[in-house]
Amino acid sequence: MTALAPTLQAFFTERLSRQLDASPHTIDSYRHAWRLLLRFASQRTGIKPADLDISSITAPLISDFLDDLEDRRKSTPATRNVRLAAIHSLFTFAAPLHPEHAHLIAQVLAIPAKRHDTPLISYLTDDEITALLTAPDRGNWTGRRDHLMLLILATTGLRVSELTALTNADVQLGVGAPPRLPGQRPERAEHSDARGGRHRTGGVAA
Repeated sequence: MTALAPTLQAFFTERLSRQLDASPHTIDSYRHAWRLLLRFASQRTGIKPADLDISSITAPLISDFLDDLEDRRKSTPATRNVRLAAIHSLFTFAAPLHPEHAHLIAQVLAIPAKRHDTPLISYLTDDEITALLTAPDRGNWTGRRDHLMLLILATTGLRVSELTALTNADVQLGVGAPPRLPGQRPERAEHSDARGGRHRTGGVAA
């Protein structure tokens, strides 16, 4: 067995899950980044993913991988930086465990994030939110469904992916009862209104 396999396992099971108590969304994002990188490294080196070692994941290979994300997969610079953060996090974890790879690890950690313009975020006004909520025809089932989805988005600040992942089990009926976000721990739940407030949960009016 190579040193990479147990390091990866310890990183996800011990470092992220137990020590850092990372959210399921973060763990899934890091797992996806490494899945892509291992697949790329295997194709580039001709080594099976299970046989890849730390010495196989060099800084030039990682740089090529990040470029491939943008060129072939059409990822944004922001997504590229998220993948790089996942790689940096594991190599930071691996540094004290594998001093024999200190030079390679230092080269990987020296790969900089890509600078990019951050889009200006604007928020809907009260009148714009009201116009959205009154647009669906609540006289039929489809309209009531659309109204509820828009209302949840406006009052909780959920991402679309979080909204579509909601199930009946995530809804708590009652006065001011908030929907429970999939993949989010209760102690981190906040409510975020349409203007970007810091709260992540909140009741939805009928």
